[in-house]
Amino acid sequence: MMLRRRQVLTAAGVLAAPALARAQEAPGVTATEIRIGSTNSLSGPLSSYSVISRCTAAMFRRANDEGGIAGRKITFIVYDDGFQPPKTLEQARRLIEQDRVAFLFNTLGTATNSALQRYVNQRKVPHLFLATGADKWADPQNYPWTIGWQPSYRVEAQIYAKHILEQKPEAKIALLYQNDDFGKDFIHGLKDVLGPRHDAQVRGASYEATDPTIDSQVVSLQQSGAEVLVMATAPKFAAMAIRKVHDIGWRPLSFVANIASSAGAVMNTAGAEKGIGVVTSDFRKDHTDPAWADDPGMNEWRAFMRQYVPDGDLADNNYTLAYGFGRTMLQTLMQCGNDFSRENVMRQATNLAPFEVPTLLPGIKVSTTPQIYRPVRQMQLQRWDGRSWIRFGRVIEGANV
Repeated sequence: MMLRRRQVLTAAGVLAAPALARAQEAPGVTATEIRIGSTNSLSGPLSSYSVISRCTAAMFRRANDEGGIAGRKITFIVYDDGFQPPKTLEQARRLIEQDRVAFLFNTLGTATNSALQRYVNQRKVPHLFLATGADKWADPQNYPWTIGWQPSYRVEAQIYAKHILEQKPEAKIALLYQNDDFGKDFIHGLKDVLGPRHDAQVRGASYEATDPTIDSQVVSLQQSGAEVLVMATAPKFAAMAIRKVHDIGWRPLSFVANIASSAGAVMNTAGAEKGIGVVTSDFRKDHTDPAWADDPGMNEWRAFMRQYVPDGDLADNNYTLAYGFGRTMLQTLMQCGNDFSRENVMRQATNLAPFEVPTLLPGIKVSTTPQIYRPVRQMQLQRWDGRSWIRFGRVIEGANV
């Protein structure tokens, strides 16, 4: 069943709970419940990301079926913000002030999370494992209550820039980017590596998340004479761009942001043959890669999907991404013991010893410290062959800038 404008998950049969800290110390927590809030684009141009909340909701349902966390069931409330920042702030206020959630988890988007970052930090509400790779979420000095999860977009762009310099060091580079912090992180990442060469070597074209098409931007970038194309785009626009690039006969060395590299939602939507040769980077295993056909971690994920999300598209790697989010959140809650105060939840979220997630590539682990708010910091390059992503090179840890 697809998420609607509000989804509340409950489960019966949880274990009896021990004594709880004073209510004022643990908003959203009772002897039998932990209430968690989130926002996502359940409608609008970025609604393809709604499967992330759908998957994490199912993971909490499984946890409840298995007895809950410290005897408490998880109630997960997801509101639709349509990827509109003012709506995101409105819905976050509703979750915190009316629904009285313990904390926010996995709220989607860069611009949307930017709209509520100051609010949640002022109120000292944990703002955990955001569904966005903006570099700004790793700022414990100024925003100690906000933490991201996936590798920074800026680090991802640095990895692409290094590969470009190895393959085509003198090439003109076209950058198609979403006009928000997501896209701007790619600008910064390319500059980090290209240095003073950047301004002469890179031509950029932006788009808004509400734009109906990016055809004119693609044509403009082709006319710049660029031999390399970097796409810092959401899935819908990545599919449009890959299709348009192919259809106009442009054949640059192309890179697509890992958040828009889903085989199902992007590459097959664009036309699987039209994206042959496109490069991305990832930290997740890809269900379509034969290398993981008998992988124990992926078999665990597939079994979960069969039982809890039986109609989910296994080729959509947003489900494997969501599994990492959910496992990290559950690990944090398990570390809390019986203290689910906001302070302790935040303390545990920023003190995660390295652990493996079944859907992450070998060699990549999740970990945090009070100084390092980047739970996942490694990636590997991969190339689309018309059927699946083929990994190449080694696992790379991006530099912190």
